[in-house]
Amino acid sequence: MPTVSQRSGSNSARSSARRNAGDAQAVTRAAVSQLAELTGRSPDTVSAVERTDEGWRVEVELVELERVPATTNILATYEVQLDTDCGLVGYRRLRRYFRNAAEEG
Repeated sequence: MPTVSQRSGSNSARSSARRNAGDAQAVTRAAVSQLAELTGRSPDTVSAVERTDEGWRVEVELVELERVPATTNILATYEVQLDTDCGLVGYRRLRRYFRNAAEEG
C-alpha cells in the first residue's frame, strides 16, 4: 500500500499535469485569437503547442483562400511565439498548401 507521501506525490503530479494542460489551452486560445485578429484570416486547426524557454510556440493552420469545393482551399501553417503571459512576441508563415494535398513524410 502506498504511503501518504507517495499518494500526495501522485496527486501533485496529476495537479501539475492538469495545470499544464490548462496553460496549454489558454495559450492556444490566445495564439489563435491574436493571429486571426492580425491576419484577418480564419483559423482552421492548431497542429502544435510547445513550451519554450521564452514562453510558448504554437502552430496554427489558417485558411488563406476559400474556394469551391472546400477541398481546394489554400491553407497555411503559421508559427506563433508567445511570452509567458500569452503576449504575442512574433509570428511567421511556415508553409502554404492545398487542403486536399497529402503531406509526404
